[in-house]
Amino acid sequence: MAANDPALVTLVLGDEELMAERAVGAVVAAARQGEAGAEVHDLVGSKVESGELTRLASPSLFGDRSVLVVRSAQDLGKDVIAEVVAYAKRPSDDTVLILVHPGGVKGKALVDGVKKAGAHVVTVSKVTKPAERLEFIRSEVKRAGRTIAGDAAQALLDAVGNDLRELAAVCNQLVFDTEGKTIDLAAVTRYHKGRAEVSGFTVADSAIEGRLGDALEQLRWALSTGVAPVLLVSALAGGLRSLAKVGGAPRNLRGGQLASHLGMPPWKVDRVRRQLNGWGPEGISAALQAVATADEQVKGGGADPAYALEHTVQTIVASRTGR
Repeated sequence: MAANDPALVTLVLGDEELMAERAVGAVVAAARQGEAGAEVHDLVGSKVESGELTRLASPSLFGDRSVLVVRSAQDLGKDVIAEVVAYAKRPSDDTVLILVHPGGVKGKALVDGVKKAGAHVVTVSKVTKPAERLEFIRSEVKRAGRTIAGDAAQALLDAVGNDLRELAAVCNQLVFDTEGKTIDLAAVTRYHKGRAEVSGFTVADSAIEGRLGDALEQLRWALSTGVAPVLLVSALAGGLRSLAKVGGAPRNLRGGQLASHLGMPPWKVDRVRRQLNGWGPEGISAALQAVATADEQVKGGGADPAYALEHTVQTIVASRTGR
């Protein structure tokens, strides 16, 4: 292996989804850096069968590298866990294995086993403290080669809320829409003043609440005023994920306890609970699938991002009522 190659076995451990996705992406990119044709197998823990890992990790006749990503590794069966742990002790030089586990007691035998076997561990703990979210904002802006003033970062956090995906999307859009080395409070204020009436989050709220006419009108206006399609997709996805989180929260939690459990400010929990009216698990799942398709299309998989977004908004509204 080259000096900059990733570890043969990496465990991405923690329940911060955005950071887990980025960690996986970084390992996959590193694995393919010296071999662009490396085949990537993306697996879901509950569907991995006994013997499948060994088969996929077997050396290729042509010596090609392969990358195996096992998501929701806590759902692997006992026999498969034993197989993975045994493999981690003597991994193939031609295969990079990435295991994604949210932490917790389920599947702990896998975590303990691969750690003991010497797997590289990337921890992605939930970002829960205001100071950590502010640091996240600063790091997002820094990734784009810019800096952000302290009061500007605080204003951005106050305006957007705690969801890391939403914060990342807004940081990226703000960097794109502003100039200069440092983003100051005035720039953040101008940004939100210009986007306040019609932003991705406004479109998402209208769609999730079933107001199709409003959502389509706001979508077209947002696109005409320069809101990036990728930001609109991110807002739609964030709104639906919030529905899923609040809808799936323990029923015995209320008020501050519920907000703390979900990692959301209380005002957002209250708003999402109101938006849940008319939604069921199947509808949320269908809407999220539509957004995933739109995400692919606006990033180059489709010829017309505006059409893809309008179709997605229509699907979200239809999914809400089950029509």
